[in-house]
Parts: sequence; structure tokens; C-alpha cells
Amino acid sequence: EVQLVQSGGGLAQPGRSLRLSCAASGFTFKNYDMNWVRQAPGKGPEWVSGINSGGGSTYYADSAKGRFTISRDNAKNAVYLQMNSLKVEDTAVYYCHVVRQFFDVWGRGTQVTVSS
Repeated sequence: EVQLVQSGGGLAQPGRSLRLSCAASGFTFKNYDMNWVRQAPGKGPEWVSGINSGGGSTYYADSAKGRFTISRDNAKNAVYLQMNSLKVEDTAVYYCHVVRQFFDVWGRGTQVTVSS
């Protein structure tokens, strides 16, 4: 069964850090680019960051640049999102996502709440 199992997240104060993890199974993880997408309350999905299959190229939304770092460990079939200098506007449900042609899999999402 193809799965993306997420962990991490939670509640953080503005300026603090959180780390999200996503463990993949059921497909050849090292062959796929991976993404993080978030959805804030009352808003549509927003792509946050992506990483290519080998991990050598990373991409960020303007909202994440300089604060978030995406990484992956192909030996562990895992992708991570380190979020630093968190802002209230980062509050959202964060999803791990993989897509290629007709292969489209989402994690269940993890809540990140940034509040003082």
C-alpha cells in the first residue's frame, strides 16, 4: 500500500521552530520528487516547498524562503521540512505530497499552529 505518514508539527510561538517528517512506503521513494503543501483555515492549498528525487535541488515559495528547509533521506524513505522563525501566518495543515502523471498521493496532514 502506498502511504505517506506524517509526524511532527504542533503548537509553537512566533519565532520558534518546528520540524515535519514524512515517511513514505509502497513506492520507490528515491525516484520521486517530493513536496510540502499547506492549507490555512479558510484558504486554498498553497505549495510550500519541493525537492527533487536525488535531493540536490530544492524549491521554496516566497513565503518560505530563508526560513524553511526541505530535505530528504532516501535511505530512510523520508522527507522533512524544518521550519524556523515561524510566523502566525504559517498556521495551517501541512501535507506531504508526491505526484507524477497519474501517481498522486497525499499524507493525512499535520496541524501547525503558531500563536503566542
